[in-house]
Amino acid sequence: MKNSFIIILFILVFPFIGFSQDIQYYRSIADTTHNKTLKLEAIDSVLSKTFGKDNDTFIVFSIQFIKLAKEMDSIELAAKKAMNLQHILTAFKNDPRKAITIIDEVLAYKYKIKDSFLLGGLYLKRGGANYRIDLQKAIKDYSTAIHTFSKKDSIYVADAFLFRGQAFSNLGKFVPAGEDFKSAYTYYENLKDYEYMQFAHQGNITMYSRNGFFDKAKQERDILIKKLIELNLDKYLSTSYYNQSVDYKKRGNTKLQLKYLLKAEDVINKNEGVNDMLNYLLIHSKLTEYYCYDFEIDKAEKHVNLLDGFIENIKSDPLAESYYYGAKAVFNNAIGDFDKALEYAKMKMEIVNSLGYEEDKMEAHHLLSDIYYNLEEYNKSLENKNKYYVIKDSIYSQSSANSLAYYQTLYETEKKEKELVEKNTSIQLLEKDSDSFKKLSLIIGIVLVLLFGLILLYRNQLNLENKKELQEKFSQDLLQSQENERKRISKDLHDGLGQKLLIIKNKLINSGNNNTKELVEESIEEVRLISRDLHPFQLQELGITKAIEYTINQIDENTTLFISSEIENIDNLFAKEQEVNIYRIVQESLSNIIKHAQAEAIKVSIIKTANSIIISIKDNGIGYNFSEKYNDSKSLGLKTLLERTKFLNGQMKVHSKEGDGTLIEYTFPIL
Repeated sequence: MKNSFIIILFILVFPFIGFSQDIQYYRSIADTTHNKTLKLEAIDSVLSKTFGKDNDTFIVFSIQFIKLAKEMDSIELAAKKAMNLQHILTAFKNDPRKAITIIDEVLAYKYKIKDSFLLGGLYLKRGGANYRIDLQKAIKDYSTAIHTFSKKDSIYVADAFLFRGQAFSNLGKFVPAGEDFKSAYTYYENLKDYEYMQFAHQGNITMYSRNGFFDKAKQERDILIKKLIELNLDKYLSTSYYNQSVDYKKRGNTKLQLKYLLKAEDVINKNEGVNDMLNYLLIHSKLTEYYCYDFEIDKAEKHVNLLDGFIENIKSDPLAESYYYGAKAVFNNAIGDFDKALEYAKMKMEIVNSLGYEEDKMEAHHLLSDIYYNLEEYNKSLENKNKYYVIKDSIYSQSSANSLAYYQTLYETEKKEKELVEKNTSIQLLEKDSDSFKKLSLIIGIVLVLLFGLILLYRNQLNLENKKELQEKFSQDLLQSQENERKRISKDLHDGLGQKLLIIKNKLINSGNNNTKELVEESIEEVRLISRDLHPFQLQELGITKAIEYTINQIDENTTLFISSEIENIDNLFAKEQEVNIYRIVQESLSNIIKHAQAEAIKVSIIKTANSIIISIKDNGIGYNFSEKYNDSKSLGLKTLLERTKFLNGQMKVHSKEGDGTLIEYTFPIL
């Protein structure tokens, strides 16, 4: 038995002994030979045997190989090793700056690189390292890679589109990000690379989330999670679970936020062999913050201690450091050590400013505002709170063009303020010459300050009005575009699919196949229902008055609500586009009551006066605070109703109190 144990032990240990001996053999050649070719081959053998097994040795000998290859004018060989080394340095050693330096040294000889894969790959890899440090530089590298790769490098072109889309998305530039994700998905689909199709899919899901389409994001993310499990790609589940927790946080559902954070933590713990330090830090940082805000300090401390154990490994990775400093700031703020919390929050703010992540900037300002408030520095607290709201509005409420205009305005304002400071400085210097000139300078200074103040006030007012007009026009054009698209799809369903189904039905009647005929009849009815929902053909066939009455009757017949109505005839008072908007307003108002009001009864009245019509819709539901509901970023229904009302030059009045029902009155002028 003892002999058997020794044999088994020898069998287990022998491969490692052999591996070590092989490495030593080639290291010895590399260290002793003066023949550069032989030395390069020996180093290459060391690299092939240490790749994925001994990162420290791999890094040391990769650097030696690159240096020797450049000396031998073998630039393309140096390029290959620099590309292989980037991922090890960035992902495993958290040292992206070193990776950039090494790639830059090779790119200095780029005119000697003829292979498009190698040259494009260097830019692609440098972009991956810059992604951790400077997103704008990363985007520039990815763009260069796309234009450098040739047709035979299509898989790497797809990677460049994917990574550039992620960088654009993190900067809040959703339009170019969406275009890049679409391009990447198409490339991967054509290449049948289904694993990376999931990454492009994830990018689009993130776009849905950042634009507030949380239900759509959840639906798509559930599909993605199912696919990842089916493909045994469990290591990517932590990212999906974490992103879902972020969505629930934005929606105010802290219970589900915690549920998905814990799911993400469970995946990370089960995949300890997968070196994903960034996700590890991110998840434990957010769990720390969650438990602090939930006043569960003991649980928060557990995760802080886990983070502290990794601090030495992340000091060269700005993104990882920002997560760590944020968690430490929240924790110290929660336990009352406000000075230390402020120190960590400032370090986080400095990093996220350099990285350019808008959402991280927003969170950092919110955190600083809380800490300054606890320190009773209320002006600084208010200043950071204002910056938080500015960024929040930029991310969730404005288009990229409006964001650019905002920052341009901010820059011009700062420039004018600088000019005022310089003027005041000049005045102060001139005051030393004489008392009379001092008085004159003071008067000039006051006049200039007032003049510039009025100019700035006027410019800002014009900018605000222009932005408001552009936003309203965009919203109205969007509503009209949606209505036209609904009408087109509805017509296509009715004239195309509907007609074909009728032909099939008629053929089935002649064949005597009753079961199939019934299925076709059900399909025809479903197509008609969808078509009617997309575009109310009752408006064209019956007029707006009958169309509204038809909608009310449908609700009365298909729900438990008691609904009464007093409707005067308003046919032919408005143009067709206006009638569609009025119909949609009534339809959406009733739909909101059914979904949210928990009402038992509804009363609808339409009164025609000499110059206008008045539509009132009243329910006995739970009611709501209009101001809170309207300012809620997730409440799109009220905003849409208000935009439609503006489109008709009308007025919308909401009378609602929690627990006391709601009355909405619309007044539309008859032109």
